[in-house]
Amino acid sequence: MKTSKSAQAIELSLTRHLFNMAKEYDNVIDLTLGDPDLPPSETIRKAACDAVMAGKTRYSANAGLLSLREVIAENFEKEYSVAVQPSKNVMVTVGGMEALYLSLASIVDDGDEVIIFAPYYVNYRQMVRMCGGVPVVINTLEENGYAIKEDALRAAITEKTIAVIINTPSNPTGAVLNYSSLEAVAKVAEEYDLTVISDEVYKNLIYDNKQHCSIINIDGMAKRTLVIDSLSKRFAMTGYRVGFAVGYEEIIANMTKLQENIAACAPLPSQHAGIAAFLNCADDRFIVDEFEERRNFMYEAINSIEGLSCIKPAATFYLFVNIDSLGLDSKSFAYQLLEKEQVAVVPGITYGDNYDNYFRIAYTMKIDVLEKAVERIRRFVEGLDK
Repeated sequence: MKTSKSAQAIELSLTRHLFNMAKEYDNVIDLTLGDPDLPPSETIRKAACDAVMAGKTRYSANAGLLSLREVIAENFEKEYSVAVQPSKNVMVTVGGMEALYLSLASIVDDGDEVIIFAPYYVNYRQMVRMCGGVPVVINTLEENGYAIKEDALRAAITEKTIAVIINTPSNPTGAVLNYSSLEAVAKVAEEYDLTVISDEVYKNLIYDNKQHCSIINIDGMAKRTLVIDSLSKRFAMTGYRVGFAVGYEEIIANMTKLQENIAACAPLPSQHAGIAAFLNCADDRFIVDEFEERRNFMYEAINSIEGLSCIKPAATFYLFVNIDSLGLDSKSFAYQLLEKEQVAVVPGITYGDNYDNYFRIAYTMKIDVLEKAVERIRRFVEGLDK
């Protein structure tokens, strides 16, 4: 039976591979997926249940319920000070991942190049390929806080470049792009007429009372930026599968056409839960406060293990841990850690070829579980010297 070349070219990510491997162990602590253990607010859960019981289980418009798009637009204007029209500039999708895919499918033709900054969310590279495009990877450095340099960006531009993907706050590093990085991307995008896809799904998980800064707020960028967001992380609604895109009308219209042929619409009970989330829970801090406490614990604990180090993430629920001094590549480290101590982490090479001396931890479990994970990691690392 024939399978397509494009399907054959897509590989199962190491994130999912380690997640699947972890299921084979009885006493495993799984720190692979960015899937919060916290339940959504009771208000959100009740709204989903009420929608089901009221029979609100059919199709919506391809772009999503107008009532949800209206609250998204209202929230967007409040947070970004950018006015958007719900019927023209907002689209609801099946999670942020579908918003990313539809945005790329709307702009990428065969052979088009899309610039991605590493360490990168693994699906960026795969999605560009699925759309017939060519991912062009620019590496960033831990010692620079994973900042974007204008000269490196310019060096990657060719006549085939059509877009740039940025991710702030970042999965896997937890870094937040500084203004000079955003300014560099904006300057080059304006000069070369590039679309910027700005993945900001972690923008509400920023710590230390810092404020999120988006490239859409730089002069001239509102007309060429597509902001990707999701309810998954902000409201702990991963399984509800509700994301959205906000951007200029032509791309949103084309994404909506594609949606008709891919998923029709996001699940209707989930959309009603999303309305409740924005109307009643948008200012809740219990999720970010919980993860900030976990961040503080994990940062200190991991850095106390000789041979491991990481920068303090400004956001998200990830640590990107440097293992350079251990003499192990990232896959060997992850596989051995899982086998010997039953702790599952993601090899750094997942996020770019230059990051084989890192691994990623998702601190999405309660601190008492994280304490056990750290002790197992410590025991494993100390055992490497024997």
